[in-house]
Parts: sequence; structure tokens; C-alpha cells
Amino acid sequence: MIRWKNILRTIIGFYLSRKYPERIKERLINLVREELGQDFDVEKHFTPSYKPWDQRMCLVPDGDLFSAIKDNRANVVTDTIDTFTPTGILLNSGNEIEADIVISATGIELNALNDINVSVDGVKVEANRKLSYKGMMLSGVPNLAISFGYVNSSWTLRADLTCEYVCRLINTMDKEGCAACSPEEDLNALVEDDYIDFTSGYVQRALDRLPKQGKKSPWRNYQNYLLDIFYVRLFSIKDSTLRFYNPKN
Repeated sequence: MIRWKNILRTIIGFYLSRKYPERIKERLINLVREELGQDFDVEKHFTPSYKPWDQRMCLVPDGDLFSAIKDNRANVVTDTIDTFTPTGILLNSGNEIEADIVISATGIELNALNDINVSVDGVKVEANRKLSYKGMMLSGVPNLAISFGYVNSSWTLRADLTCEYVCRLINTMDKEGCAACSPEEDLNALVEDDYIDFTSGYVQRALDRLPKQGKKSPWRNYQNYLLDIFYVRLFSIKDSTLRFYNPKN
């Protein structure tokens, strides 16, 4: 029950954020202001330029971060970095932050195929030129599944569904006596939208490496756990898109 409460809360929160972005943004900032008090500069340090869920949202369920800030055990500095110094970081404002340890954590790079050299009949597979089937397989590429979680919810929810589907798929192939299966591209579904609708820098930098999505199921990457339960867990493995066959020797 707790698990489903958290799942539904996240889904509803995402929906409301997209439908009423300004109202949700104001509500979230006011909640931070309630935690930190009127004297803290919330506008500078906790008011992003983007709308809620245009990028991943950091959640502080027990408020420990805000408690640490109020107790002067932590500090938030909003600025840009000029350079590293022997004693810390020099900011473009001219201020220097002294630090014993600096953790660089802004250079995440998404990678669709994990640098694995995938080819079909000697032709290298470029994920960006393929449509994503149910968010896990690539059009025209047999016996390949990739795990890519949600950006608006728990990553592992989608990863679990992917693992479950692959197990069902392998069992179906065994029953059919087939050695290969491949999603066949549907020309009526071609739109080639971006795989993820997010403004985060690490997503924008990776769009030329991620697959595309089409205009309808099963080529849409819905980023919605409830929908994916139906499309991935409950719907039949066999559909008009997925081809089962034995390759010719």
C-alpha cells in the first residue's frame, strides 16, 4: 500500500505540474520558504528558471536538508564556477569557497547502448536512427532489449517492467520454437519525436544518441507507470508489430 501510495503521488504530481506549472511552482517554492523562513533568500537559491518537471525534481521527504541549512550545518551557494584554487573554488562573483573535498557531479552522459558495438548483417546499429518499441527494443534489431527507466518517477519501476517483459518474451520464443524476434517498423507511426521531453542538459546532450519515438503505441515512450503496466505487463506479447522467426543459416 505504501509503495502504491508513493507511485500514485508521483504520477499525480507530475500530471498537475504539467497542467498547472505556475501554480505548482508557486506552491513548491512556498513550501521551501516555510521550511527555511522569510529571511532566507529562496528566490535566489531555490527558484529555478524552468517549470516543475521540465527537469528532474529533487525531493526532500523528511526535510533533513532544510534542517541542516537552518542549523548552519550546510550552506547553499548559487553562482557559477570560474576555476579551482589550491584551497577550494573561485566563483565568477569573486568569492571563494574553501573546501577539503570537491565532488564533480554535473557531467552525466546518457548512453543508449553502453558502448556495445551492435550490428545487424554487418551494419552498425545507431540507436538514434531507430524507433523505440515499448521503451525497450529497437525497430529492426532482433533479440535486443535496453533498460531505460523513468525520468519523472523511480528509475527502477521501469527497469523492473523491462526485466519482466524480457522474461515473458524469452518464454514465448521458447514455446514458439523461435530463435529471433524483432519489432518491425510501422511507417504509419513515424514521427521521430525525441525519446524524452526534458530540458535537462544531460538529456539534451544525448538526443543524438537516444532512439526516437513514434506517434502511437507501441512506439511511444509514455513515461507513465500505469500505462506501462498495461502495455508491458498485461497486454499479449504477440502483436502485429513483433515478428518471431528463425534466421536463415
